[in-house]
Amino acid sequence: MDIQKKIGIRIKELRIQKALSQEALAFQAEVDRTYVNSVENGRRNISAQTLEKLILGLNTSFADFFNHDTFRNG
Repeated sequence: MDIQKKIGIRIKELRIQKALSQEALAFQAEVDRTYVNSVENGRRNISAQTLEKLILGLNTSFADFFNHDTFRNG
């Protein structure tokens, strides 16, 4: 699985855990809701700046975001 899909899966997982809609996350991260949808579905190559916005919008850290089974072992 490529990194775009892994990032999308992790964003969606955290968003659902925090009971946020795509629209609510987009508002908090100051990005468009359709962009969140594209990222979650692995259709966007997200920039580091936008990833940071989404991670902050999810009220988590880069360490917590990437310290997950999704990113281990390929």
